[in-house]
Amino acid sequence: MAKTGFCDSKPVLDFHKKAEEKRAPLRTWANACGPKDRWQPPVEAEETRMAPVKMEPESRWDRRLSMPTTESILMGFHEDSLTHAAGSLINTKDVSVDEPVLLYPLGLQGLHGLQALVPNLLRHEVEMALEKLDLIWDQSYAWDIFTDMMRNQMRYSFPNTDLLRPFTEATRAILVDWLIQVHEMLRFQEETLYLAIHLLNISLRQIKVSTANLQLLGMVCLFLAAKKEECVLPEVSGLCYLMDNTYTKHQLLRMERKVFCALKFDLNYCPPLHFLLLLTSIGRCSAKVVWMARYLLELSLLEGQCVVFLPVHLAGGALCLARHVLQEPPTPEGDAAWCLASSIHVGSETVLLMIMQTLASAAAEAPNRETCATFIKFSSPETMHVSRHPCLMNTSALLSVCTLPT
Repeated sequence: MAKTGFCDSKPVLDFHKKAEEKRAPLRTWANACGPKDRWQPPVEAEETRMAPVKMEPESRWDRRLSMPTTESILMGFHEDSLTHAAGSLINTKDVSVDEPVLLYPLGLQGLHGLQALVPNLLRHEVEMALEKLDLIWDQSYAWDIFTDMMRNQMRYSFPNTDLLRPFTEATRAILVDWLIQVHEMLRFQEETLYLAIHLLNISLRQIKVSTANLQLLGMVCLFLAAKKEECVLPEVSGLCYLMDNTYTKHQLLRMERKVFCALKFDLNYCPPLHFLLLLTSIGRCSAKVVWMARYLLELSLLEGQCVVFLPVHLAGGALCLARHVLQEPPTPEGDAAWCLASSIHVGSETVLLMIMQTLASAAAEAPNRETCATFIKFSSPETMHVSRHPCLMNTSALLSVCTLPT
């Protein structure tokens, strides 16, 4: 059972802001439609301040990245001739929202025989990677867990990008950007953020909620994700404080019940972050490649069109783009390892290029957007300043990478 505590922070959520950053002042989402100077941080008594929510500042993925890794290589594609014609390239904007982007046209029923389609060496690498990433307790169940991860992916994608009225992709992006800031302030695990956005994507399609209560919905999704992933939880009153006490505890708990019922109490989710870390472990990627891929993958949370893709292909697209951007020299060990990792890609080259185009466009525009929490988050020394990499600033060159034949 998770314990509850408080978060030592003021309701001013723009904790990333630096002197050199050109960033619009952050305000509560409920006041986003009003003047920018409407929201002012309330003056609270000292006894209402919140105490630290977690004793350990680092997530387990950050500790993993401190381990020495080998050099990275350029990622190749594994094309499925059954899904798309070779050499065709589809622009992401031309994809009809009425038709789902399915990477398994014959269904996932055949994944029970996945073991027979890949070499035993891949199975060994998967088992070792899952154990290294602390995703399993017993290696004897590693392959079963991996096949289950692959089999259940269809539950985590959406047939189209449509949202219930009156919400738009821009409205959703503002809310996701605010949740990223709250997530980092509370020092939650990375899995908590991906699960929260997944729950938000479902809620925005199943629950009728007014624009005034959209911030409350986002906070409830983050709270539910924390209940599943975290060991220490903030108090409900602390969450209300982070929303400038715009909502009461009763409103938050009532919204929580509403979301739980819409989800049918199902909080299961395998985030693309797990697939990304699995691929980078098998492919012997360097720490900088991993940070760059993690940055690009988190940018996908802000892009509404990414909800139609499966987690494993979002991870593959982010990693592929990271390798192309960094252009690290290949090594024999990494080359051999990536031959194994690329066999996990059962989708088409076209779909991966679509994902790369979307992420490349998002990375090129990230510094100039108001929703730039992820850009600032990955510009710190701890993340090797990957969001400020010079190649990400050249829009034309970055987009041209995604059209090159591989």
